[in-house]
Amino acid sequence: MRIKKLLLKNFRNYREETFEFSDGLNVLYGRNAQGKTNCAEAVFYLCTGTSPRAKKDRQMILSGEERAFVGAEAESRFGRVSIEAEIFESSREIRVNGIRIGKNADLLGNINGVFFSPAELRLVQDGPEERRRFLNVSISQMYKSYYTALIRYNKILEQRNALLKNRDLDLVFETLPVWDAQLCRYAAEIVERRAGYVAMLSPAAAKMHAYLTDGAEELEISSDRHYPQERAEIEKKLAEEFADNYERDVRLGFTASGPHRDDLKICIGGKEARVYASQGQARTAALSVKLAEAQIFRELSGEYPVLILDDVMSELDLARRRKLLSCVDGMQTILTCTHTEKVLFGKTVNKIRIVGGKIKR
Repeated sequence: MRIKKLLLKNFRNYREETFEFSDGLNVLYGRNAQGKTNCAEAVFYLCTGTSPRAKKDRQMILSGEERAFVGAEAESRFGRVSIEAEIFESSREIRVNGIRIGKNADLLGNINGVFFSPAELRLVQDGPEERRRFLNVSISQMYKSYYTALIRYNKILEQRNALLKNRDLDLVFETLPVWDAQLCRYAAEIVERRAGYVAMLSPAAAKMHAYLTDGAEELEISSDRHYPQERAEIEKKLAEEFADNYERDVRLGFTASGPHRDDLKICIGGKEARVYASQGQARTAALSVKLAEAQIFRELSGEYPVLILDDVMSELDLARRRKLLSCVDGMQTILTCTHTEKVLFGKTVNKIRIVGGKIKR
């Protein structure tokens, strides 16, 4: 998977710029607050339909403008693909190969991307929501059915939670089994896909982490809950669990169990990283997970994703910078930094200097 060209119009601090990327390492460099991260954000937006930074799409529109445009031409082993996104104040329009798509699910998988920035430390240091977000974004790119199941699960969950707040308890207990039958069907696919993904992620991340740390630390990743292996059995277990906890859920006013509450356990040297890991350990662990994610894409799809590394070099020592560059060899990488001489190490790269939202040629 390779992005050949990226066009930005009225996006963040870019009036209009066209980026041409090479197949290997592309380094966006320049002083802070010039627009390097904005470019990285645009690439990931075309991969997933979501921004790793903005909660609302309108936040990506250049101040004073009514719309923004992001477009890319890419190549995969299946051929060429073009993706265009027009972002308005309260809506957007996305086209794949010139055809407008109505669902985000139709965008996923056209350009696969893995994004890492200092903010990704949340994956290790913050609560379960961040780790579920990571799983959801990554698995959704690989399996459209997972994304569809996730959307439907969340809609039904919202309706179930609304029902739990109803004070007509006879109605609540009579209606809950109806919602649960639908909820468990989609929950079972979510659980099954996550289990398969974690089974691949755990050894891949452990191997990457051992390489980056010269074997000094051991990274372990596992699910905090264990389910049956068969989807039908997962569905049955969840149905029993929901039914057993009707009174608790009514008392709380929300659904207190299910895949929307599950978590990943990330341990370094046998200790929970969220509690005991230093800033440096958390950063290396998060980076290992992201590099492992890229390897899983390669294994499942037959080609590497576009790897986006935003400001990753600033907090790594020289040895780990060199190790990181060896890990990304062979995949298209878009890397942002302030000084190119600190990351080149003799490699041939495509250098793009950014100054005030413009490419400085």
